Amino acid sequence: MFYGILLAVLILDGIFLGVVVLLQSGKGGGLAAMGGGAAATDGILGGRQATTMLTRATWTTGSVFMLLALVLSIMSSRAELPQSILRQDPASTAPVAQPILPLLDQTGDAGDGSGEPNEAPAGGDGND
Repeated sequence: MFYGILLAVLILDGIFLGVVVLLQSGKGGGLAAMGGGAAATDGILGGRQATTMLTRATWTTGSVFMLLALVLSIMSSRAELPQSILRQDPASTAPVAQPILPLLDQTGDAGDGSGEPNEAPAGGDGND
């Protein structure tokens, strides 16, 4: 139950993180601004921009997402310990064999299991 609650929180946090990232405006920095010229020095030597509420929300939700993902991965790996297949009961794991051909009744005729012989073929009177 606890695993399901954490998984739901992780999904909601991921959706919220996506919305927060998409709401932010482009900064125009990073590798795109390193093309050369005077703009490159502004990117390297320029001052830091003010931290906005969306930036803090991104860092917070990203940290929560990574922490929840780590906790859920640890919980799922410890949920069930691996067991040797040699310790399993072979009768419970063996599949039930299905017949390939239709079953023959006791007289050797393939029929409906009633034990009576099949009727004569159509078109003949039975007196040969």
